[in-house]
Amino acid sequence: MNSIARTQTIERVERPWGWYETVSEAPGNKVKRIRVHPGQQLSLQKHHQRAEHWVVVLGTARITLDERQFDLHVGQACDIAVGQVHRLANLGSEPVEIVEVQFGAYLGEDDIVRLEDNYGRV
Repeated sequence: MNSIARTQTIERVERPWGWYETVSEAPGNKVKRIRVHPGQQLSLQKHHQRAEHWVVVLGTARITLDERQFDLHVGQACDIAVGQVHRLANLGSEPVEIVEVQFGAYLGEDDIVRLEDNYGRV
């Protein structure tokens, strides 16, 4: 069995919309737990170098994928292709949490292209 180094320290990063924790990281993939506070949303964004898979683990998430919008409930998931425009929003009164799995050769936070942002980060 091959051994791949993974991160063991979980660090919470606060954002204006909530927070995220990197749970695991290895070459080519990263796993995050993301919480979005009620009434908040991430920026409308895309990535040039990574794809993502989102699984809702708490609450109901409003998902934007390109021109489509839909809700995902606990246990439901969606895939985001490289270059696909996307957003995660919490329209409810309780927190939303997802597990995000990123795939790609480069997984840095600077691969976020913000198209719209409520917090002045475009």
